[in-house]
Amino acid sequence: MNTIRTFSFLFFLGLLMGCTRENTTKTMRLGHGLDVSHSVHKAMVKMGEDLLERSGGRLKLEIYPSQQLGTERECLELLQIGSLDMTKVSVGVLENFAPKMKVLGLPFLFRDRQHSFNVLDGPIGQELLKEGENYWLKGLGYYDAGSRSFYTMKKPIDQPSDLEGQKIRVMESVTAVNMVKALGGSPTPISWGELYTSLQQGVVDGAENNPPSFYLSRHYEVCKYYSLDEHTVLPDVLLIGTYVWDKLDPQEQAWLTASVKESVKYQRVLWAQAEEEALREVQKAGVQISRPDKSLFAEKVAGIYKDYEQDTEIYPLIKRIQETN
Repeated sequence: MNTIRTFSFLFFLGLLMGCTRENTTKTMRLGHGLDVSHSVHKAMVKMGEDLLERSGGRLKLEIYPSQQLGTERECLELLQIGSLDMTKVSVGVLENFAPKMKVLGLPFLFRDRQHSFNVLDGPIGQELLKEGENYWLKGLGYYDAGSRSFYTMKKPIDQPSDLEGQKIRVMESVTAVNMVKALGGSPTPISWGELYTSLQQGVVDGAENNPPSFYLSRHYEVCKYYSLDEHTVLPDVLLIGTYVWDKLDPQEQAWLTASVKESVKYQRVLWAQAEEEALREVQKAGVQISRPDKSLFAEKVAGIYKDYEQDTEIYPLIKRIQETN
């Protein structure tokens, strides 16, 4: 009889412990605007798997892609009020919430891709990730978003004068607006989700983005000219709301940080493959790809840098980035 009672006690104790473990699982919701086939989404899925395993089931990630929870700006606002836990946005959108981030949107700032990695992975990049904390946004890491170039419907952009009279979609970014203006175009801020229709209806004549985004968005169906001037190297930033971060204990924060780091490494490999595939596929679809002289574009935007010479916060950052090996 005692054996039966002991067994029953252990059985119910096991059930209770199982329920307790289940109840202590923290589920974090991550919303973003990209398609599930995008390298960033795939890296997030890996991050979620890694986090679940690393935490022994204590931390779980639920991912909502394709603007299910709103545009990039809306997701940032949801993070600020604690209604969403994590998101991914382009640094161009983030500059509206963390002003120093605008430095990363300056055209022709980086010499090459490796230079950008050295800056983002080094002290400067880590300092910038902290910039949003006063606005309840904590940066966790940078995903590779390659270089942005112009794609258009009417003609290729092989020199800055080709932008004259062209309405070019840009993000809600003052830096992006100023860049297109300096090059002679007419910048038109439109959300990413509305861009395909805006191109079809002639609201804008073109846009600018990296090869995978151009391909996966199917914008190549409308725009048959892609000019690889590579004017900006604008990373994506993974963020968590400070409300959520502060509720994690130090061990949970360490698990999340480690999983983000592995996710970033994984995404960079996927990105390189995605760029090659995107350029190959859009060419197959009839897109004319050109590689204009970048120096012509760099000369036209040089005045933007002069505008920052009196800025005591941004100009020192520009100099530090330029001096980074």
